[in-house]
Amino acid sequence: MATPMELSCWGGDWGLPSVHTDSLIVLAYAKFSGATLTIHPIDWTWKTLTGTVPALHSEGATVTEPVQILNFLRKRRYNADYELSAKQGADTMAYIALLQEKLKPALLHTFWVDAENYANLTRPWFASRSPFPLNFFLPSRMSSVALSRILLTKGESPLHSVTEVEAKIYSEAKECLNLLSHRLGSSQYFFGKMPASLDAFVFGYIAPLRKASLPSGQLQQHLSQLTNLCQFCDAVLKTYFVDSAPDG
Repeated sequence: MATPMELSCWGGDWGLPSVHTDSLIVLAYAKFSGATLTIHPIDWTWKTLTGTVPALHSEGATVTEPVQILNFLRKRRYNADYELSAKQGADTMAYIALLQEKLKPALLHTFWVDAENYANLTRPWFASRSPFPLNFFLPSRMSSVALSRILLTKGESPLHSVTEVEAKIYSEAKECLNLLSHRLGSSQYFFGKMPASLDAFVFGYIAPLRKASLPSGQLQQHLSQLTNLCQFCDAVLKTYFVDSAPDG
Protein backbone atom coordinates (compact mmCIF):
# COMPACT_ATOMS: atom_id res chain seq x y z
CA MET A 1 0.00 0.00 0.00
CA ALA A 2 1.36 3.39 -1.02
CA THR A 3 2.39 5.74 1.74
CA PRO A 4 -0.24 8.49 2.07
CA MET A 5 0.85 11.95 0.97
CA GLU A 6 -0.83 15.15 2.10
CA LEU A 7 -0.49 18.57 0.47
CA SER A 8 -1.12 21.86 2.22
CA CYS A 9 -1.87 24.55 -0.35
CA TRP A 10 -3.92 27.65 -1.02
CA GLY A 11 -7.47 26.88 -2.06
CA GLY A 12 -9.15 27.45 -5.38
CA ASP A 13 -11.32 30.08 -7.05
CA TRP A 14 -11.82 31.65 -10.49
CA GLY A 15 -12.37 28.14 -11.91
CA LEU A 16 -8.93 27.01 -10.68
CA PRO A 17 -8.04 24.30 -8.14
CA SER A 18 -5.78 26.90 -6.47
CA VAL A 19 -5.21 30.61 -7.02
CA HIS A 20 -1.54 30.21 -6.05
CA THR A 21 1.12 29.55 -8.69
CA ASP A 22 3.38 27.24 -6.66
CA SER A 23 0.38 25.26 -5.41
CA LEU A 24 -0.92 24.90 -8.97
CA ILE A 25 2.44 23.57 -10.17
CA VAL A 26 2.40 20.77 -7.60
CA LEU A 27 -1.30 19.97 -8.11
CA ALA A 28 -0.82 19.73 -11.88
CA TYR A 29 2.30 17.58 -11.65
CA ALA A 30 0.57 15.21 -9.25
CA LYS A 31 -2.24 14.79 -11.79
CA PHE A 32 0.21 14.30 -14.67
CA SER A 33 2.25 11.67 -12.80
CA GLY A 34 -0.65 9.81 -11.19
CA ALA A 35 0.30 10.70 -7.61
CA THR A 36 -2.61 10.60 -5.18
CA LEU A 37 -2.51 13.51 -2.75
CA THR A 38 -4.86 14.35 0.09
CA ILE A 39 -5.39 18.09 -0.30
CA HIS A 40 -5.63 20.40 2.70
CA PRO A 41 -6.48 23.98 1.69
CA ILE A 42 -4.84 26.16 4.33
CA ASP A 43 -6.47 28.76 6.51
CA TRP A 44 -4.14 31.26 8.06
CA THR A 45 -4.35 30.29 11.68
CA TRP A 46 -1.50 31.26 13.97
CA LYS A 47 -0.01 27.82 13.43
CA THR A 48 0.38 28.37 9.70
CA LEU A 49 1.43 32.02 9.92
CA THR A 50 5.09 31.24 9.30
CA GLY A 51 4.49 28.18 7.16
CA THR A 52 5.59 27.74 3.55
CA VAL A 53 2.94 26.87 0.98
CA PRO A 54 2.71 24.44 -0.73
CA ALA A 55 4.00 21.78 1.67
CA LEU A 56 3.96 18.02 1.06
CA HIS A 57 3.76 15.80 4.14
CA SER A 58 4.71 12.13 3.89
CA GLU A 59 6.45 9.55 6.06
CA GLY A 60 6.96 12.08 8.83
CA ALA A 61 8.78 14.49 6.51
CA THR A 62 7.69 17.84 5.11
CA VAL A 63 8.91 19.05 1.71
CA THR A 64 8.35 22.59 0.43
CA GLU A 65 9.02 24.47 -2.83
CA PRO A 66 7.72 23.04 -6.14
CA VAL A 67 11.09 21.78 -7.43
CA GLN A 68 11.79 19.89 -4.19
CA ILE A 69 8.27 18.46 -4.05
CA LEU A 70 8.49 17.26 -7.66
CA ASN A 71 11.85 15.62 -6.89
CA PHE A 72 10.27 13.92 -3.88
CA LEU A 73 7.46 12.55 -6.06
CA ARG A 74 9.90 11.33 -8.73
CA LYS A 75 11.84 9.37 -6.12
CA ARG A 76 8.58 7.59 -5.34
CA ARG A 77 8.14 6.71 -9.01
CA TYR A 78 5.64 9.44 -9.80
CA ASN A 79 7.58 10.70 -12.78
CA ALA A 80 5.90 12.66 -15.55
CA ASP A 81 9.29 13.17 -17.25
CA TYR A 82 10.33 9.53 -17.68
CA GLU A 83 9.95 9.60 -21.48
CA LEU A 84 11.93 12.82 -21.99
CA SER A 85 15.30 12.74 -23.72
CA ALA A 86 18.39 14.29 -22.13
CA LYS A 87 17.97 17.36 -24.35
CA GLN A 88 14.32 17.71 -23.39
CA GLY A 89 15.32 17.46 -19.74
CA ALA A 90 17.86 20.24 -20.23
CA ASP A 91 15.27 22.34 -22.08
CA THR A 92 12.87 21.82 -19.18
CA MET A 93 15.38 23.23 -16.69
CA ALA A 94 16.13 26.19 -18.97
CA TYR A 95 12.48 27.11 -19.45
CA ILE A 96 11.70 26.78 -15.73
CA ALA A 97 14.59 29.16 -15.00
CA LEU A 98 13.19 31.52 -17.63
CA LEU A 99 9.76 31.47 -16.00
CA GLN A 100 11.23 32.22 -12.60
CA GLU A 101 13.45 35.02 -13.86
CA LYS A 102 11.24 36.71 -16.45
CA LEU A 103 7.59 35.92 -15.68
CA LYS A 104 7.44 35.61 -11.89
CA PRO A 105 8.34 39.25 -11.10
CA ALA A 106 5.56 40.52 -13.38
CA LEU A 107 3.04 38.11 -11.84
CA LEU A 108 4.01 39.27 -8.35
CA HIS A 109 3.57 42.87 -9.48
CA THR A 110 0.26 42.17 -11.20
CA PHE A 111 -1.38 40.53 -8.19
CA TRP A 112 0.40 42.06 -5.19
CA VAL A 113 1.85 45.46 -6.14
CA ASP A 114 -0.47 46.91 -8.78
CA ALA A 115 -2.70 49.12 -6.60
CA GLU A 116 -5.94 48.49 -8.47
CA ASN A 117 -5.58 44.71 -8.60
CA TYR A 118 -4.41 44.48 -4.99
CA ALA A 119 -7.26 46.60 -3.62
CA ASN A 120 -10.05 45.02 -5.66
CA LEU A 121 -8.98 41.38 -6.09
CA THR A 122 -5.93 40.09 -4.24
CA ARG A 123 -6.34 41.67 -0.83
CA PRO A 124 -10.08 40.91 -0.48
CA TRP A 125 -9.53 37.28 -1.57
CA PHE A 126 -6.74 36.50 0.88
CA ALA A 127 -8.27 38.55 3.70
CA SER A 128 -11.56 36.64 3.37
CA ARG A 129 -9.66 33.39 3.91
CA SER A 130 -7.66 34.59 6.90
CA PRO A 131 -9.14 34.59 10.41
CA PHE A 132 -9.43 37.70 12.54
CA PRO A 133 -7.15 39.50 13.32
CA LEU A 134 -4.75 38.10 10.69
CA ASN A 135 -7.01 39.31 7.88
CA PHE A 136 -6.00 42.88 8.72
CA PHE A 137 -2.28 42.50 8.18
CA LEU A 138 -1.46 39.25 6.36
CA PRO A 139 -2.29 40.48 2.83
CA SER A 140 -0.22 43.62 3.34
CA ARG A 141 2.67 41.53 4.63
CA MET A 142 2.46 39.29 1.56
CA SER A 143 2.38 42.40 -0.63
CA SER A 144 5.53 43.71 1.05
CA VAL A 145 7.27 40.37 0.52
CA ALA A 146 6.32 40.46 -3.18
CA LEU A 147 7.63 44.01 -3.57
CA SER A 148 10.89 43.10 -1.84
CA ARG A 149 11.29 40.07 -4.11
CA ILE A 150 10.81 42.22 -7.22
CA LEU A 151 13.31 44.87 -6.12
CA LEU A 152 15.80 42.23 -4.99
CA THR A 153 15.79 40.50 -8.38
CA LYS A 154 15.13 43.43 -10.73
CA GLY A 155 16.12 46.60 -8.87
CA GLU A 156 19.74 46.76 -9.92
CA SER A 157 21.35 50.18 -10.39
CA PRO A 158 20.15 52.57 -11.73
CA LEU A 159 16.63 51.10 -11.33
CA HIS A 160 15.91 51.31 -7.62
CA SER A 161 12.16 51.90 -7.28
CA VAL A 162 9.31 49.66 -8.32
CA THR A 163 8.06 52.37 -10.69
CA GLU A 164 11.40 52.37 -12.49
CA VAL A 165 11.50 48.59 -12.84
CA GLU A 166 7.83 48.23 -13.80
CA ALA A 167 8.32 48.79 -17.52
CA LYS A 168 11.27 46.40 -17.55
CA ILE A 169 9.54 43.52 -15.79
CA TYR A 170 6.44 43.69 -17.97
CA SER A 171 8.51 43.86 -21.14
CA GLU A 172 10.50 40.79 -20.07
CA ALA A 173 7.32 38.93 -19.05
CA LYS A 174 5.66 39.54 -22.42
CA GLU A 175 8.81 38.35 -24.18
CA CYS A 176 8.78 35.21 -22.00
CA LEU A 177 5.15 34.51 -22.90
CA ASN A 178 5.98 34.98 -26.59
CA LEU A 179 8.84 32.46 -26.30
CA LEU A 180 6.57 29.94 -24.57
CA SER A 181 3.92 30.39 -27.25
CA HIS A 182 6.50 29.87 -30.00
CA ARG A 183 7.89 26.78 -28.25
CA LEU A 184 4.45 25.25 -27.80
CA GLY A 185 3.41 25.96 -31.37
CA SER A 186 0.50 23.77 -32.42
CA SER A 187 1.39 20.95 -29.99
CA GLN A 188 -0.95 19.90 -27.21
CA TYR A 189 1.86 19.91 -24.65
CA PHE A 190 5.45 21.15 -24.68
CA PHE A 191 7.02 17.75 -25.39
CA GLY A 192 4.34 15.94 -27.32
CA LYS A 193 1.08 14.26 -26.42
CA MET A 194 1.66 13.81 -22.67
CA PRO A 195 2.26 16.58 -20.14
CA ALA A 196 5.52 16.74 -18.19
CA SER A 197 6.97 18.93 -15.46
CA LEU A 198 7.44 21.92 -17.79
CA ASP A 199 3.71 21.80 -18.56
CA ALA A 200 3.00 21.87 -14.82
CA PHE A 201 5.20 24.94 -14.33
CA VAL A 202 3.77 26.83 -17.32
CA PHE A 203 0.23 26.00 -16.20
CA GLY A 204 0.96 27.19 -12.67
CA TYR A 205 2.30 30.49 -13.92
CA ILE A 206 -0.28 31.36 -16.57
CA ALA A 207 -3.51 29.89 -15.14
CA PRO A 208 -4.11 32.65 -12.54
CA LEU A 209 -3.35 35.23 -15.21
CA ARG A 210 -5.76 33.50 -17.58
CA LYS A 211 -8.65 33.15 -15.11
CA ALA A 212 -8.55 36.03 -12.60
CA SER A 213 -10.84 39.04 -13.11
CA LEU A 214 -8.08 41.65 -13.03
CA PRO A 215 -9.14 45.32 -13.10
CA SER A 216 -5.67 46.24 -14.36
CA GLY A 217 -4.45 43.59 -16.76
CA GLN A 218 -1.84 44.53 -19.34
CA LEU A 219 -0.09 41.17 -18.96
CA GLN A 220 -3.44 39.36 -19.03
CA GLN A 221 -4.33 41.17 -22.26
CA HIS A 222 -1.04 40.08 -23.79
CA LEU A 223 -1.66 36.46 -22.79
CA SER A 224 -5.14 36.56 -24.31
CA GLN A 225 -3.55 37.28 -27.70
CA LEU A 226 -1.46 34.07 -27.49
CA THR A 227 -4.24 31.68 -28.41
CA ASN A 228 -2.25 28.48 -28.09
CA LEU A 229 -1.20 29.22 -24.50
CA CYS A 230 -4.81 30.00 -23.58
CA GLN A 231 -5.97 26.76 -25.19
CA PHE A 232 -3.21 24.86 -23.38
CA CYS A 233 -4.34 26.25 -20.04
CA ASP A 234 -8.01 25.51 -20.69
CA ALA A 235 -7.20 21.98 -21.88
CA VAL A 236 -5.23 21.15 -18.71
CA LEU A 237 -8.16 22.37 -16.62
CA LYS A 238 -10.70 20.39 -18.63
CA THR A 239 -8.63 17.20 -18.76
CA TYR A 240 -7.18 17.07 -15.26
CA PHE A 241 -9.32 19.35 -13.11
CA VAL A 242 -12.83 18.72 -14.39
CA ASP A 243 -14.43 20.13 -11.24
CA SER A 244 -12.58 23.40 -11.79
CA ALA A 245 -12.89 23.53 -15.57
CA PRO A 246 -14.33 26.58 -17.31
CA ASP A 247 -17.88 26.42 -18.53
CA GLY A 248 -18.54 25.59 -22.15
